[in-house]
Amino acid sequence: MAGKVGGLDIPSCDSCNKPALLEQAYSGRVLCGQHLAKSIRKKIAKELRKQLILKKGQETTIFVAISGGKDSAVLLETLVDILGVRPDVKIIAGTVDEGIDGYRPPSLKCAEDLCKSLGVEFITISYKELGFEEMDTVAKLIPGMTKNNPGAPGMPCSYCGVFRRQGINHLAKKVNADVMALGHNLDDMAQTVLMNMSNGDLERTLRLAPHTNTPIDGLPPRIVPLRWIPEQEVHLYAVHKNLPIHHEECPHARGALRWRHREMVATMEADVPGTRHGLLRMADNVKELRNQIIELGGHQSRPSPPKECPVCSSITSNDQCKACEMRAMVKNELAN
Repeated sequence: MAGKVGGLDIPSCDSCNKPALLEQAYSGRVLCGQHLAKSIRKKIAKELRKQLILKKGQETTIFVAISGGKDSAVLLETLVDILGVRPDVKIIAGTVDEGIDGYRPPSLKCAEDLCKSLGVEFITISYKELGFEEMDTVAKLIPGMTKNNPGAPGMPCSYCGVFRRQGINHLAKKVNADVMALGHNLDDMAQTVLMNMSNGDLERTLRLAPHTNTPIDGLPPRIVPLRWIPEQEVHLYAVHKNLPIHHEECPHARGALRWRHREMVATMEADVPGTRHGLLRMADNVKELRNQIIELGGHQSRPSPPKECPVCSSITSNDQCKACEMRAMVKNELAN
């Protein structure tokens, strides 16, 4: 034991004699802040070697989507630490302002402060600039939209996720990014896999990032270097490194389908440590099986090749992109 704090026995780090900050139930390791940070950095560097293809003699621009929260802060800080010294890599970060009063302004400030401290160029764009209504307005319109249109989504996250994706793609295109980095952690990935399984949605599972070897036409490949780092460990890393992060949750998030899957994954992980890793490995295995079929002469599972949306020119697999479809519903409700 490293000692007692407030009458509690604090175990020592299994790599040194310092008081431990975390006990990893899924691995059996006990780590102090310094060795946890070292372990996380090592995992992220390993993923970058797998996910990021840097062409010799050619500059690679990485656009990092940040929000002011812990995940994207850790993503940006580690990318700068690992890749920032390379002359052939340019890192630019950006945030989409959804128009959520009391939530986005302080988180935007954290994102800006982080970029300033790391010496990274920072860009932003708002929903208004993209031609979307702000989320506070959309949230108020949802009851009317679901009443007038039975097929309309009933949760703000459904609209915000689609609109924000458009914003991130817009920023990446603005800086001519070769790669887009997202801060999805292990919990996020496991929740998404479980949601896709619940919906029987194999296509979404096959489209999961990273897109290193399976880029989506017209979009820079997305990488997710934090995909094997649990959310709690990301948070502890951010605190250990004293990164400027916004701790509040979006006021519109509660009640979303992801929240239910978040609770399910947390419960399963508590009962059987390693469940999150198993869910993500399963998705990877499905993607690998798809790749093997293609190599043997099979056809790729995408139902139809992506094309340009006739309204906004963004990439879509349908006659019209989901963002334009939702924007039209919102405008119709405002007009009523």
